[in-house]
Order: sequence, then C-alpha cells, then structure tokens
Amino acid sequence: MVNHLLRHAAGRRIAILVNEFGDLPIDEDLIEAEGEDMIAISGGCICCSFGSDLTAALIKLSELTPPPDHVVIEASGVAMPGTVALSISILPGFALSGVVVLADGEWVQAQAEDDYIGDTILRQLSDADVIVHSKTDLQPNQRAIEAVESWLQAMAPNAKIVPTVQGRVPPEIVLGLTGPTAKPQASPHADAGYESLTFREIPPCVPEDLARKLAIGSYGVIRAKGFLRDAEGDSWVIQTVGRRFEAHRDQKSELGGVVCIGRRGALEVGTLQALLGPAG
Repeated sequence: MVNHLLRHAAGRRIAILVNEFGDLPIDEDLIEAEGEDMIAISGGCICCSFGSDLTAALIKLSELTPPPDHVVIEASGVAMPGTVALSISILPGFALSGVVVLADGEWVQAQAEDDYIGDTILRQLSDADVIVHSKTDLQPNQRAIEAVESWLQAMAPNAKIVPTVQGRVPPEIVLGLTGPTAKPQASPHADAGYESLTFREIPPCVPEDLARKLAIGSYGVIRAKGFLRDAEGDSWVIQTVGRRFEAHRDQKSELGGVVCIGRRGALEVGTLQALLGPAG
C-alpha cells in the first residue's frame, strides 16, 4: 500500500516514517538516494526511520525545506494506533488526519480469537477511522468478502471499510483529497472500484454540521474535503475521513467546493445533491 501511495503521489510531498527500513521494502526503482536514516524517493517523497523516538523524527521532518505535505507513520504490527495518534496531537505544526488499519481478510478473524494477540487485534481495529480490507482476491467468493466486512464493521462500528487487492487504495482516501493549500480536486484514478463527486455551489451553511453529516450520515462517503462559507460569509475548510470530521475557519482559502470519494455506485448522489447542491 505504501509503495502504491508513493507511485501515485501526484506531486504531493509525502514522508513515510517506519521503525526500521527493512520493515518497509520500498520498490528499488523509486529510490534516488539512501542515507543512514533517510531514503530519498522520486517525486519529492522521503522515507525516514524513527526507531523508538517518533517525536524527534517528526520534529526533524518539520524542519525540512519545503516540509512534507503529508506524513504517513507506518507503526509496528503490535502498536496501538490511538496511542500514536495521541503523541501527534501534542506536537505543534501537525494534525492527525486519520487512522488507517490494514486487515488481512484471510486471517483477521482467527487472529482476533487468538489468546495471545486477540486483544491487540481488536483494539487496533477499534482505533481505526478507515479499515483497509486487504487480500480480497485470495478469498473464495464475494459472499466470503462480505462476511469479513460485516465482521469488521461489527468490531469497528465507527470505521469505513475499504476493500483492496495488493494495497491499491486511492491515495485520496489515505492522504486526503489535496495538499494543505490546494483547491479540492480528485483526478480520475486507476482504482475502478471508487469514484469521486465534486460540488462547487455549496449554499451558506453551518460548516461543523455539514462535516458531521458527511462523516456519519448514510451518503456512502469515505473521504471528503472542501472549502465553503457560513451564513456570515466567513470561509471554512471541512474534512472527513471515515467517521472523523473537522471544520475550521480559513480566511486564506479560495472557494473551490467539496469533493467526496466513495465506492463506485455507493455514493448517494441524490441525497448528496440535496445537501451540497448540484454535482459537476
């Protein structure tokens, strides 16, 4: 999945943090240069080893010129994502976009019942905003895939489930729809299982309420981001990932509408248009 993100960075400057380089085999043709604790990757991305000191690694990244647009922390298999997220929240200059947990569709249920690691598996799932259901191609049929996803949803009712083969997840779902200063846009991607809708004529609204509705409502939205105005004419940025949402004033933003991504055929176009105006 990380290699897929790097191959489809589309101009985003992405930093990948891992405990050990050996745990994350970056495709060789992506690597431009290697140092003691950092790998330069084509397209302006980097891979950085943080060992046991995540805070120090993040501070180091914040001092780069230019700084990364996104930082992906690839935690160890026994890490608790909620604890990692808490450590990020106290660092100036960083904001948690969301927690993505990969679940091996073949084994996740058996692992959750294991006497030794079951509690860890269930806690990891419960911390997720998005669960990437991996290896769906290795499951016997669609009924088996749906059974795993029903179980995952029961274990993590607040997460959105994203099925994938070989980690090919649309980068917009994992990273967000834009860089920190770009207008919202979602270019066509090769992942045929997903689609995006852009809404450019958003009527004045209460931004927090709109973000909440997109995140927890039955619209089929996995990820959304956009710029809009409230009833007083102030400019706002909203963002959702899974069922997590945020809204804040941003007077520097140009209005560009709202982009929503979901599974192909699952986005409730009619109800989204009733909420956001015409798509186009």
